[in-house]
Amino acid sequence: VAYASREALTGRFIDTSRDDFLTALNISVYSLIHLANRSEPLLNDNSSVITLTYFGGEKVVQNYNVMGVAKAALDSTVRYLAVNLGTRGIRVNAISPGPIKTLAVSGIGGFRSIFPAIEHIAPLHRSVNIDDCGGAAVYLASELGKNVTGEILHVDSGFNIIGITAAQKPE
Repeated sequence: VAYASREALTGRFIDTSRDDFLTALNISVYSLIHLANRSEPLLNDNSSVITLTYFGGEKVVQNYNVMGVAKAALDSTVRYLAVNLGTRGIRVNAISPGPIKTLAVSGIGGFRSIFPAIEHIAPLHRSVNIDDCGGAAVYLASELGKNVTGEILHVDSGFNIIGITAAQKPE
């Protein structure tokens, strides 16, 4: 679950209102803490909790603003919950997909224009889709991921490893 008002995703980050900031952090971060707390008695030992995050919590992404700060807090929350729940073997991880064409992305100004650029810049030269994220979730929830916790798994065709690149138009 993640949310920020449209106003909090436009303009300058420094102009974010207190209400917009608290709303974004409450819905996008605290909801995971609350859910983990309430579901802990229901979880089997050695189970898995998985959330979605985004690269905008690690680096500045234009028009992501307060959601970038919320995703940074979410990434940290994953690590703290991993420690708290690890005594029962419960793993807590996040998947950080590259941009996926969803309804949620339509609320971020100019976001659709980055799809061709991502495909051009990412080492695998392709975008990701919901099935790619589903495959990563299966790995994290299965025995294959039994020793992975507190991690942010990037499913972005390698885009997150790229530093600076010359501004180019995709061919």
